[in-house]
Amino acid sequence: MMMVKSKRDLRAGILSAAETLLRKRGLGGLTTRAIAREVPCSEGAIYVHFKDRLDLVLAVLHQSLPEMLVPLHALEAKAGLGTPEVNLQAAVEGLLQFHTRVMPMLCSLSMEEELIVRFRQSLEDAGKGPDRGIATLARYIEQEQALGRIESAVDALAAAGALMAGSFFHCFTSQLLGNGNRMDVERLVALAIRK
Repeated sequence: MMMVKSKRDLRAGILSAAETLLRKRGLGGLTTRAIAREVPCSEGAIYVHFKDRLDLVLAVLHQSLPEMLVPLHALEAKAGLGTPEVNLQAAVEGLLQFHTRVMPMLCSLSMEEELIVRFRQSLEDAGKGPDRGIATLARYIEQEQALGRIESAVDALAAAGALMAGSFFHCFTSQLLGNGNRMDVERLVALAIRK
């Protein structure tokens, strides 16, 4: 249990408890009673900060986005600096952290039609989503191609998609099979940007 001191702390505590419950129990285990017990707070206090359970789930998912966005946005300033391989490896490591964190939530999310529809809409409204991450990776690859540091024959969009998909699939299979194997990020990047 956590102790909260202010409204902001209470909101953060509710989000943290909800994420923990989602990861451990899925959507079925995400009840206001369970969250209130974990925080601790009253069930009514949850509705001061979130209009409904779906709003809470969306907030949990959106709070994890910086884990993916920060390393991707950092690429925008790295063209021509360091090596493309090391820069892309850092971005993929960020993707892995993000995918590891949200995989259990996304799997639960996909089973609830109203929630997945609202999640898609919230991504569209906020200008976020995996397609935007792929586009960021592709732009970086194209910048490095213009500098002659990545072969021009490499399909930037396909390479970016392979990096995103490789990260996602690794996290999915690791959690599904419980093997916990470390992804060979260096090899994935090398394969993606090789002509």
